[in-house]
Amino acid sequence: MTGAAVQWLRDGLGIIGDAAETQALAMSVPDTGGVYLVPAFTGLGAPYWDPYARGLLIGITRGTARAHVVRAALEAIAYQTADVVRAMEQDADVPLQALRVDGGAAVNDFLMQFQADVLNVPVERPGVTETTALGAAYLAGLAAGVWQSLDNLRAQWRVDRRFEPAMNEARRRELLAGWRRAVERSRQWATG
Repeated sequence: MTGAAVQWLRDGLGIIGDAAETQALAMSVPDTGGVYLVPAFTGLGAPYWDPYARGLLIGITRGTARAHVVRAALEAIAYQTADVVRAMEQDADVPLQALRVDGGAAVNDFLMQFQADVLNVPVERPGVTETTALGAAYLAGLAAGVWQSLDNLRAQWRVDRRFEPAMNEARRRELLAGWRRAVERSRQWATG
């Protein structure tokens, strides 16, 4: 549901006109002002597996503005990704060296930098971010003989931009602890 948070800001609340606005809004404030958004609109998936969790916007004060909520929504995408990555690392017993991203959210520089910061690994954005269509084209090209092997396809991938972690460890721990507290408050909200 990570992308659904931005859609909710646009369609549900009407506080943005389109997703492209989120980057400038998020960067217009130094932080969320302590606001966290847990977009558990249909429960929480991995790694929580809680169908009774519900969305939560917490930490609001009189000073909370639209930009803080938008930034909290973008940060929630990064936090949820970090949750899944950490679970995968634990299961595989292999640390992540870098995260390669794609899709519409990948064009948001603020989000990509924040993702690198909370994961503490580089985030690599390819030149082509809409890789679903590209993958279909690659498969067709393999079948038609345009490319001879998967190695030929791997050679096509190019980094557009690499986002290096820049957040200090104390700040990262503080933000992730706040996220975990917010997630815990959203859990088991609805009863079966």
